[in-house]
Parts: sequence; structure tokens; C-alpha cells
Amino acid sequence: MTDITPPLLVARGITKSFPGVRALRGVDLTLAKGEVLAIVGENGAGKSTLMKVLAGVQPADSGSLEIDGRQVQLQSVTDALRLGIALIHQELNLADNLDVAANVFLGREFNYWGCIHRRELYQQAEQYLRMVGLEVQPSTIVKDLSIGQQQMVEIAKALSVDARVLIMDEPTSSLSASESRCLFDVIRQLKGRGVSVVYISHRLGEVLDLADRVTVLRDGQNAGELMGNEISRDRMVRMMVGRDVQQFYCRKKRQPGPVLLQAKELVTATWPKHPINLSVRSGEIVGLAGLVGAGRTELLRTLFGIDRQVSGEVRIDGKVAILDSPRDAIQLGVALVPEDRKQHGLVLEMSVRHNIGLAGLRRNQLRAGLVNQRQEADDTARMVQLLHIRTPSHEQATQFLSGGNQQKVVMGKWLSGAPKVLLLDEPTRGIDVGAKEEIYGLIESLAEQGMAILFVSSEMEEILGMADRVLVMHEGRMTGELPRGEMTEEAILQLATGGKH
Repeated sequence: MTDITPPLLVARGITKSFPGVRALRGVDLTLAKGEVLAIVGENGAGKSTLMKVLAGVQPADSGSLEIDGRQVQLQSVTDALRLGIALIHQELNLADNLDVAANVFLGREFNYWGCIHRRELYQQAEQYLRMVGLEVQPSTIVKDLSIGQQQMVEIAKALSVDARVLIMDEPTSSLSASESRCLFDVIRQLKGRGVSVVYISHRLGEVLDLADRVTVLRDGQNAGELMGNEISRDRMVRMMVGRDVQQFYCRKKRQPGPVLLQAKELVTATWPKHPINLSVRSGEIVGLAGLVGAGRTELLRTLFGIDRQVSGEVRIDGKVAILDSPRDAIQLGVALVPEDRKQHGLVLEMSVRHNIGLAGLRRNQLRAGLVNQRQEADDTARMVQLLHIRTPSHEQATQFLSGGNQQKVVMGKWLSGAPKVLLLDEPTRGIDVGAKEEIYGLIESLAEQGMAILFVSSEMEEILGMADRVLVMHEGRMTGELPRGEMTEEAILQLATGGKH
């Protein structure tokens, strides 16, 4: 463990309020040179607000900040950068129409007599790209890079301003497993060079791998701290939710009913050489596992009519389904909760009521073609109560809800129509441990009511905890099926990498 005296950065009694919300209540934080400090907590615990205060994005209402034992005032991002504090947002902040070098030195170009000195720009950028292990040419246009490579460009950009404190907010939320491993290697190398990293993540496994110390926030306050060998998943969860979570997955034995969803020799446009066969019964929760790019999302999109099937047959409740569009799927009782709730699941500027009512516009339409607002309000009230959506009003803009509550709004939009088949693509991505537990309980309850559920997840623990059986894909092929008694991490990974069980 890195010696934590004297600390590089100290925050004392940080308080921050917004209209109607007190986001931070006297939060304390210390960070040593060359230390990886993880900040964990449920959505709404104050993690992102605290990071914005430390990075100069938002000023604190009260409290103090010290760098190298000297009290400082951060009134802007420029103040923070001048002191060596850089924030890498969850949503990357790059100009994707410019090349890598231009992004690394954006606003700080090597300018001679009004002209940019490109040779020097590329030489200096190459130095920082090597530091983060990114083997691309500085002249490469950013939009041609993968998300993981863009993440490394952001880190190189931070290092180019001599950042001593690197704040990372959910850095792996859009990365593949291999890109995440590359990021972890870079973090460890930065730590070895004396750079301090503040790491925010809902993925507690990453925290266990990386963190020297963990600070837990709950309801805008310090809930506890764990160091070295004290760091464990159970302790973090207990501090985050303020109670023991003895049974994270509420598993109940059920007798599956008739087949509600069936695919026979189904061929998707993405993988035209690999026909797929599967079935999901009433009251059954089936997991769909595989590595990134295996074809799981594309399969769900085809079953929902977004992507056209090349050949094969889909049956819903025993009847052949013609799925030329999502409208066809909806009318047959199929619903899809997409992977990216902000991009594909919600209209963020619209209210909770209007979002929940979207899927029922045709169903609840009055004769004159107008929206049945009474029915829409009733559906919203029912879903808010059923899903425990925490919102000050049904008219609240969805963009101001936490990630977990946004996900519940997406689910409420589809559940208001009482579907027979529910397709879930990464249903708990980017939400905290408490919201995950609620969604797991909801999925279990829906299965008890006879719904057929097919869900994609990249979290092995989630697959093992929730699924009655698991289907595994590799490069567009269905490589195997495991009943609950045979489901192990090793067996699933063997099939996901193209092997045999």
C-alpha cells in the first residue's frame, strides 16, 4: 500500500446543493501520491457531484480543498488543470472529426506566427500515446478509433497537461473485456509513475482488482472507508445500501409453462452463415451469454423486428410471427428493453409520463386520433408504484432521474402493455447495486406471473444468479446450452470462446 502521508489532495467538509436537492453533506476525502482510490455508492450518493467539485466543474457551497498541504480555490476547470487535476467523463469529450494529435493538444497547439506546427504537434502527441500504450498514428481521425482507443486518447490528453490526479468516471461502461484489461494496465503504469487515480465504478469486481483504498458514499455523506485486505464485495455493498444484502438474487423454484418464444433456423443479417435455434417457456428466465461481438444484441434486435431476418422462422405463443418492424413484435406481445437506455430507450427531455406512454400510443388512442391522457396517467401511476420509480412527479423530465430510475422507466414503458415475451439487453448496465437488486426482484416476479424472459448480460455473476438456463454464443453461432445445475463460470467461458462443454 502506498504511503498516504502527506496526502496529495485533501477535501474537507464538502457541501453542495441544487434546487430541492442536497447532493453533498460535509464529505471528506484524501488522496495520496501514486494511489488508486475507488469511490463507490448508489446512484444519487453524490459521487459525480464530488468529482465535479474536485475537477473545478462546479464550485462547492462550503468546505475546503488542499493540494500539497496548501489550500486552493477551484473556480473553473482551468484552475483544476493548472493544479494537475483532470476529469475523464463517462461520456468522452473528444472532437471526433479531428485527428488524435489535435485532440490531445486541443486549445494548446504549437503555434508559430499564426500557423500550427504540425510536425511538433505529432511528435509531442506520439510521446503521450506511447505512455498509454496506444499504437495508432497521431494523424488518425478520432472517429475511426474504437471506444477503448478513444478512452486512451482522453488519458493521453490529461497526461499532456501534466495531470497528477486523474479522475475516471465509469471508464469501462462502454469498453469490451479486452479494452478494459488494457485500461487497467495503463492505470497500474500511471500509478507506478506517481500519478494518483480516483476511480468511480459500479462494477465492484474492478474495484477489487484495482483499488488501494475505497471510499463509500451514501446519501451525499461518507459511509465508510476500506483499505487493502479490508476491501471485499460484501463490505462495500453493506456500506453502500446501509444493510446486509444476504440474498442478492431472489431465486424461486418455478415450473415452466408452454413455449412462448421459439426460433427455428433463424438467420440474422449480421451472421448470415449461422442459423440459430432457441426456445423460451412461460415463467422461464433464460440468460444469453457470450463475448462482445458474439451476436447477442443482433439476435434480440431481429426477434423484435428492428433488423430483418434473412431466413428461418420465429414463433410467438405457437404461431408463426412475421416481424417486419417493431410494431409487429409489439402487437404479438414482445417487448425489448435496449442496451443503451439514453440513446434507444428514452426521450430524455420528455416527462416520466410521456416516456411510459410511448409504447401505448396506438393501444390507448382515442377515436379522434388523440392521446388518451387519462389512460396514460393511470398506466404511469401503476408503473411508478409497481417498479418503485423514485421521481418527485410524473411530469419530471426523465433526464434528471438517476440511472436506475431511468432504467425502470424504460421497463415501465413496455410492462404497461403486459407483454408475453420480454427481451432484456444488459438490463442493469450502469446502475448501482441497490437498483440492481430491485430489478432482479422485478424480473423474478414477472417470471412468476408467466412471462417468458430472455436476457443478455456481460456480467457473469448476473447470468449465474438469475438464469434458469443459459444459452451461449460465439461469433454468431449458438455454441451450447447449460441447465442451471451445470452453469459455472468456467463452462460458460469455454463455450463463449468457441470451445465445447
